[in-house]
Amino acid sequence: MHSKSSRGRDIAFLKKQAKLVRIEILKMLTLAGSGHTGGSLSAADIVTVLYFSKMRHRPDDPSWGERDRFILSKGHAAPLLYAVLALSGYFDISVLKTLRKLGSPLQGHPCSRVLPGVEISTGSLGQGLSVSNGIAIGLKMDNLSSRVYCLLGDGEIQEGQVWEAAMTAAHYRLDNICAIVDLNGLQIDGPVSKVKAIEPVASKWLAFGWNVIDIDGHGIEEILDAFDEAETVKGKPSVILAHTIKGKGVSFFEGKVEYHGMAPTPEELEGALKELEVHG
Repeated sequence: MHSKSSRGRDIAFLKKQAKLVRIEILKMLTLAGSGHTGGSLSAADIVTVLYFSKMRHRPDDPSWGERDRFILSKGHAAPLLYAVLALSGYFDISVLKTLRKLGSPLQGHPCSRVLPGVEISTGSLGQGLSVSNGIAIGLKMDNLSSRVYCLLGDGEIQEGQVWEAAMTAAHYRLDNICAIVDLNGLQIDGPVSKVKAIEPVASKWLAFGWNVIDIDGHGIEEILDAFDEAETVKGKPSVILAHTIKGKGVSFFEGKVEYHGMAPTPEELEGALKELEVHG
């Protein structure tokens, strides 16, 4: 299989893929009866662009040494990663029906020991950027041009370890790292601004020595441009601040904090699929 999507900047194709990703997320969550809906949907456009356009990877050879790496630091958005991996060809799409079932490789949070394509087990928030630093340093030591993409939640960056990792990446001039913050404004306990305010986010990353790119996290062209820009920046890491909507794609999930960790009902799934077919 090709090492990088030949579809490149085919916007219509990427929009279609993002819709398919959302459909698979909703179907598997409904069948499981548990899991994280809001944050999986909010980051769907970003991760779709990575796997179907930007990243170099080989679904038929997950351990290919020159692959780009994706670290899902906000590990509770596992349904998003599973949907993208299945649609990319890492495993049969029928496996998605086993989400959170006993013995399934699709655990509630990604486990690298049981599922091809998962770089590192995640779920304990705040750790992904530190892991990404280690991978990025290793790639540089091996003189590989591969890049590391790390997706963080906005509630997650309340964790102190994130900022230790941010300082480390800048210190070691890790220009092969691109962090993405999914700024959907909600975390499990409510609005991020009320639980523990994180603004001014851009100023913080700038102060820590990062190149900062601010985008609409649902605009496919903006996402593509941001990843392209990050790749050209030398001598410092880049972070993409992606402004998103929790539950994006389904009107009755959008902006609803209760769907952070709640699966759709069968009735909600039916309505959601109708919306996605009409508007997607």
